[in-house]
Amino acid sequence: MAAEKSLSSHQTEQNPKVLAFAALGVVYGDIGTSPLYTMKEAFAPEHGLALNHDNILGIVSLIFWGLMLVVTLKYVLLVTRANNGGEGGIMALLALALSPFKPRSRIRYALTVIGLIGTALFFGDGIITPSISVLSAMEGLSVATPAFTQYVVPLTVTILIALYAFQRKGTAYIGRWFGPIMLLWFSALAIMGLINIFHHPVILHALNPFYALRFMVDAGWLAFVALGAIVLALTGAEALYADMGHFGAKPIRMAWLCVVFPALSINYLGQGAVLLGDPATLANPFFHQLGNWSVYPLVALATMATIIASQATISGTFSIVQQAIALGYLPRLKVRYTSDRQMGQIYIPFINWLQLLLVVLVVIGFGSSGNLASAYGIAVTTTMLATTFLTFFVIRYKWNLPLLICVAATAIFMVIDIALLSANLLKVASGGWFPLLLGALIMVLMLTWRTGRRLVADNLERHRIPLDEFLASLFSHDQMTRVPGTAIFFRSEGDGVPHALLHNLSHNKILHERTIFLTVHNADVPYIDSSQRVAVTDLGHGCYQMGMYFGFQEERDIPRALALCKPLGLEFEMLDTSFFIARQTVIAAMGGGMAHWRQVLYATLARNARSASDYFRLPSNRVIELGAQVEI
Repeated sequence: MAAEKSLSSHQTEQNPKVLAFAALGVVYGDIGTSPLYTMKEAFAPEHGLALNHDNILGIVSLIFWGLMLVVTLKYVLLVTRANNGGEGGIMALLALALSPFKPRSRIRYALTVIGLIGTALFFGDGIITPSISVLSAMEGLSVATPAFTQYVVPLTVTILIALYAFQRKGTAYIGRWFGPIMLLWFSALAIMGLINIFHHPVILHALNPFYALRFMVDAGWLAFVALGAIVLALTGAEALYADMGHFGAKPIRMAWLCVVFPALSINYLGQGAVLLGDPATLANPFFHQLGNWSVYPLVALATMATIIASQATISGTFSIVQQAIALGYLPRLKVRYTSDRQMGQIYIPFINWLQLLLVVLVVIGFGSSGNLASAYGIAVTTTMLATTFLTFFVIRYKWNLPLLICVAATAIFMVIDIALLSANLLKVASGGWFPLLLGALIMVLMLTWRTGRRLVADNLERHRIPLDEFLASLFSHDQMTRVPGTAIFFRSEGDGVPHALLHNLSHNKILHERTIFLTVHNADVPYIDSSQRVAVTDLGHGCYQMGMYFGFQEERDIPRALALCKPLGLEFEMLDTSFFIARQTVIAAMGGGMAHWRQVLYATLARNARSASDYFRLPSNRVIELGAQVEI
């Protein structure tokens, strides 16, 4: 029943060029603003790398080929093909990788842990990206005059608050304004780069991968340390993948190959040329590309671009959280759909304001883009490695490609990811601890919620009463009172008699003329075709078992799905329909399936999760909640 429907059938057809233009604003802001700080960090004094001709060519060559191999080849051309019904991001990839394996198998559990590690650290990336991007733009004011230094952090915080306040408008609204600005930004990057390449054309030698390889051999340990800064040029690749559901793979590829990649490559070459011509510009080579007269215009443009850079990870975080909720890794949260034309465009208020709080604390706590650079790479490279690992299982076990091809296709990316991650592990003490700590907390949260849900299901399974036997016994007596109307009882997959029905019979001694046992199935694909949404089985005596199927990108709108039952012989009038929900109160018992503190954590999360009636869009005046206690 969990039939997959293509993304295009859920979105109004739009011109790929128009979507590619919008993607410039929403998807490529993160990686597009990396030139602000990458070259400066690569030659930071604490790394000990000398600023000379060979090292400049080596660093620029590494950046260019990193963009070519990691972003272009791995993400844009390959990983975007491993989409789950048009949706990207590590949670969608995890669902795709798990699908060939049996539930509760060891390999499934191992893949789940790897996917959740990558997901948890992607959230850390979502905190650091807005912080470092806007901070780096504001630091351009210090290049113009040191008097502005004291205003860098307050201005950064003000800009970020305004950005997060606009999120409720949706990515379509934001992208409409951001697209033109980012096109101007990438044009400026290319023009500045071309001007400086013209003055020092020797920098074009960096396009030869020989210079990158020679640099790695000659510089030795210092080259390995420099990889920790090189990864800054690649940040945003994972957000690119996570945002794919907002625009589609083709527009994202088109924007990268036609605009973003050429502009970034030219600008990094241009900054290398600037350093060759004047080593004194190392303090901030980006803002010295056109001389002192251009600093203020560049600060203004960079500020707008870095605001947009933050959008890539914000919208990507919304997508990942929504998928995690639907797949059962996070509690239910309020999700608002901000576009009736594109299903992927959402806004999650709680996540938005929590992320803003953490971003503000990070900006104030670290204080500069240089300090934050140490914290940046670990989150990005770990998520990249997890994506590479999961992609192997997709192409091998989901697509059934030959083992040799699968190993060859992923080995080179695995080596690159491990090298980049290893280099960034050197930064744990100087700031890398932050994304690791944040990721560990989120990992514990997701595993606790997932395990707690399983323990609740196991408890209900132990005490379940088979539905068919119960109904046979119930209707063997003639004393049962039937009342007009329809009652819908929610029933978990594989569950017995719903607790709400037992309580209703115990207290009210009645049964509605038409009784529906509703089971909601969460599919591991993003969308389900409307023709596959509902399945009904007649149990006799006016009782029916109904299954509803939803993809992980879909809103669980039960009344709308019930309207699809008319061809099946069931019509529903909301004024004559009552929804019975068993509100479970989770009790943390000693000696359960988790550590006691995790049981308490799960119970707390369950109490504060979004109500089932709100989550399923049920009319509030037609819902009856009956309490039930469950021990874990």
